[in-house]
Order: sequence, then structure tokens, then C-alpha cells
Amino acid sequence: MRDLILYVHGKGGSSAESEHFVPLFPDAEVIGLDYKTSTPWDTRTEIRKAVEELKDKHESIILIANSIGAYFSMNAGIDAMIRKAYFISPVVDMERLILDMMALENVSEKELKDKGVIKASSGEELSWEYLSYVRDHPVRWAVPTRILYGCHDSLIPFHTVAAFSNAHGAELTAFEEGEHWFHTAAQMRFLDQWIAEKF
Repeated sequence: MRDLILYVHGKGGSSAESEHFVPLFPDAEVIGLDYKTSTPWDTRTEIRKAVEELKDKHESIILIANSIGAYFSMNAGIDAMIRKAYFISPVVDMERLILDMMALENVSEKELKDKGVIKASSGEELSWEYLSYVRDHPVRWAVPTRILYGCHDSLIPFHTVAAFSNAHGAELTAFEEGEHWFHTAAQMRFLDQWIAEKF
């Protein structure tokens, strides 16, 4: 059996993004998990079930997760089935992200609780049910992890990622020219070099 490289994409992404990592892991099978759900309670079930089905077919599973894909993966309770993980621009504190979005929209917790769902100017929906779930299900993650952060990430503050890194003993690399979405030629070259520094 070979190692499996399992890629979990971020919002708006797809499993096809996993093809980028195939040349970087020539001795392993690389697949992308094309999850269909979008709430943490649904993705928890979907991702966990997929990983359970894959673990018996491979020697070990190495996770590469991008943005909210990292949060969904951690929330899925798959620690025991993952040997190590690479997180790219990860959402590591979903409660903080939601509260920051609420502050930006000048939405109070009482208002959100009363209305249930409020559409933000960005088009995103703020949901009391989502926030309540996140608070009731704190992330637990006990997997050796490396994190790649773009210094121009407009979604996730550096101190949030640094705090997670310190709390979990994760290695944190910050790329000066990086954004939340690594997509330019220079950003992808750096990402590939970072991946090549296997741990």
C-alpha cells in the first residue's frame, strides 16, 4: 500500500486542485476530496466518512488542506487517521473569523441571535446557528502540522495563525508576498518549495 495525499479545498475550490500536488509526491497517490456540504456539522460527517473509507486502503494519510478546508478537516475528528498535515492559509479560529465579520458589519450577537441569519455586504451569510455550533464544538487537533501563511492575507490575521501554531506545536512559515489565495507564479513556486521541505 502507498501513502495517500488527501487534499481538502477551500471555499469555491475543487478537488481538481489536488492535481497540482501530484508531481510533488511521486511515490504516493494524490486525490482531492470534493465535499458537497458547506456547514461544519454536515462537512464533519462527510469528511470523516470519506477518510474512514480511505484509511484501510493506504499505508498512511497525509493531509493538505486549504483555507476553510483546514477548519472542516480539524472539525471532522480525523486526527487518529492522519499522519501529518500541511495547512495553506488555514482558518484555524472560526469563532474569531465570524466575530470579525460581525464587527465589520456592525452586527451584534443579540441582533444575530434574534434574526438567525444576516446577509453581509460581502454576500456572505452570518448565521447564529453556525456561530453556536463553532462555540459548542471547539477544534481539537493533535497531528504534526506545518502551516503556510501569506503576509498579505486579508482574511486571517497573522496573530490568529501564530497563536494556533504555538498552541499546537505547528511549524509556521510566513511568505512576505503571499495572499490568502496562493495563485501567482511566485506564490506557487514558494508553495512548492515549502511542500518539498518534507517533515
